[in-house]
Amino acid sequence: MATFSLERTAPLPPDEAWRRLTEWRRHGDAVPLTRVTVITPGPTRRGTVIVARTGAGPLAFDDRMEVTVWQPPRDDAPGRCRLEKRGRLVGGWAEIEVRPGPGGRARVVWREELRVRLLPSAFDGALGGAGRYVFGRAVNRLLRRP
Repeated sequence: MATFSLERTAPLPPDEAWRRLTEWRRHGDAVPLTRVTVITPGPTRRGTVIVARTGAGPLAFDDRMEVTVWQPPRDDAPGRCRLEKRGRLVGGWAEIEVRPGPGGRARVVWREELRVRLLPSAFDGALGGAGRYVFGRAVNRLLRRP
């Protein structure tokens, strides 16, 4: 199991940063070779199911996730979303936290625990580094694009 986190400060109000990070289909544009489908009719809430299909052809896999915590930011209270990964290949969880930062900017914290079944623990370091890189780039893209 690999655990990683990343932090970003964005020149956006927290509610806009939250919107950009939790419009799930946009994640497909931000992560290479990935298509995101929201299974549960909107709006997002606790119990919403999302499937990210990553790869090409027979090498593709589904990362099935369920929203278990849904607390959008309000006033000065931070927003928090937790996704439990429930796929056959990928397990773990991801948390997105958006809170007010300095100068009216948004402070984003992304935490993730990632398990890939059948991948020995000797690869946890490489998996964590790859996850930090891929999701760091995705968060940057999501925050930059309206």
